[in-house]
Amino acid sequence: MIQITGLATALLTAFVFFVAIFGRYVLFSLVFWWLFKVSMKDQFSHRAVQTRPRKANQNWREIGWSMVTSLIFSGIALGVIWAYQKGYTKIYTDFSSYSLIWYPVSIGLVLLIHETYYYWLHRWMHWPGVYKWVHKTHHDSITTSPWTAFSFHPIESTLQAIIIPALTFILPLHISAVGLILIIMTLSSAVNHLNTEVYPHDFDKHWLGRWLIGATHHSLHHTQFRFNYGLYFTFWDKWMRTESPDFHQLFSKKSQKIRQE
Repeated sequence: MIQITGLATALLTAFVFFVAIFGRYVLFSLVFWWLFKVSMKDQFSHRAVQTRPRKANQNWREIGWSMVTSLIFSGIALGVIWAYQKGYTKIYTDFSSYSLIWYPVSIGLVLLIHETYYYWLHRWMHWPGVYKWVHKTHHDSITTSPWTAFSFHPIESTLQAIIIPALTFILPLHISAVGLILIIMTLSSAVNHLNTEVYPHDFDKHWLGRWLIGATHHSLHHTQFRFNYGLYFTFWDKWMRTESPDFHQLFSKKSQKIRQE
């Protein structure tokens, strides 16, 4: 792991983190945009969830906010590295330190905790007195795209960023598991904001698919505001009865076109 030994090293490390985080966002966004809006545009054009045109220059606004988000994520990552060097975190680098079974269990546990934290944070961010100061920036993108994935106000970026670093102080996590969790987070966000349904027909009723969030599910949040607050999974929305009543009908409509193509 990177060793921070002075101001110059800290600044260089922060720059490396920024390139990695922002670069990951750009890479995933470009790949999804190119696949579904360029390379396979004809096959997927009828699978668009929201048909409302995006605002002029919306892509660039989202990329600008995403750069700010990446800077914040980089600063917090730098703090985690410093805490690791001081022995404050439970991050480990030797696979033999814990049972190999713990590796997938730890990833699943972090995702479940992250889901719970985000669901309730997300509902709080929709309170009228909070929304305009914290969450409105993200909802300026009513019709989403992969570029929307990191488009947050700095306050929201900070609130979103602190949970996984906080868990490194509580749960033993292999450094590669942390990296894998961050990749899953970025991949999920890109799929959810794609505004193109990529899951197959009846996947919303499949034993696995009924618990996973995709483009249809999250697009309804951006258009209806009062439903579908989840991040990776639907279980909190189901338990708290905040899943959109229009979800299954809309999903069936979009996925039916997939089956007919």
